[in-house]
Amino acid sequence: MAEQPQPISPVKNFFAGGFGGVCLVFVGHPLDTIKVRLQTQPKPQPGQPPLYSGTFDCFRKTLVGEGVRGLYRGMAAPIVGVTPMFAVCFFGFGLGKRLQQRTPDDILTYPQLFAAGMLSGVFTTVIMAPGERIKCLLQIQAATGETKYSGSLDCAKQLYREAGIRGVYKGTVLTLMRDVPASGMYFMTYEWLKNILTPEGKSVSDLSAPRILFAGGLAGIFNWAVAIPPDVLKSRFQTAPPGKYPNGFRDVLRELIREEGVASLYKGFTAVMIRAFPANAACFLGFEVAMKFLNWIAPGL
Repeated sequence: MAEQPQPISPVKNFFAGGFGGVCLVFVGHPLDTIKVRLQTQPKPQPGQPPLYSGTFDCFRKTLVGEGVRGLYRGMAAPIVGVTPMFAVCFFGFGLGKRLQQRTPDDILTYPQLFAAGMLSGVFTTVIMAPGERIKCLLQIQAATGETKYSGSLDCAKQLYREAGIRGVYKGTVLTLMRDVPASGMYFMTYEWLKNILTPEGKSVSDLSAPRILFAGGLAGIFNWAVAIPPDVLKSRFQTAPPGKYPNGFRDVLRELIREEGVASLYKGFTAVMIRAFPANAACFLGFEVAMKFLNWIAPGL
């Protein structure tokens, strides 16, 4: 395997990871809105067509009915959360690698990189779970025709007032079920592709922008291939009325399988996959560019 990167400075990681996360949100949020609306649309009445027939129909109806702003609904919550979340995410991955190294020069295997990536998924859940809850609620309210929340902060306040901290963190277990294995796949795939794409005799840190884009984009595809089923359950659970699923994700899973079949676990698949490559390519390119810039202006930081 190629040489592993040195442990990341927490300060540099914070800013570079945050910048990468902002790049991801701006590129990927419109299709994330489409994904959530497809995943949470109500089951049509007998003889009635579904609210959205597919990804492109949902995109068209959102754009016609709400304009470009409709595609970016709920973006404030992930934007506010991306800087600390991606800082923690990349820090968690670096920590996971260090914990498995006997010496700083140890080269980790791919299963070890997968384990380090899973640790990053645990780290990010504290920030991700409430951000996802707020984002999903804001994304679907326009489709229902009811304006209950005026924005991200108002949504958080109302959730806390109605059910306390448990209301804000509803769906945490499902967020863990989604992000822990998916993050393992995400980082392992990215490191694997960087090693493959690095010319012989060259350093991984010298990869060109197109190769970083390709590695990051494909890592996003692998990440979501693992994450889609628990993400569908999470979106449905987080946007359900209080008390609808007393047994948590088990009730959601049983209802989906019973009423819509196994294929319902892959709702929003097209939107997710269209979004995954460019969004994650932008994320990793943003991270790598920001890290190089920070190493240049503050090499000893």
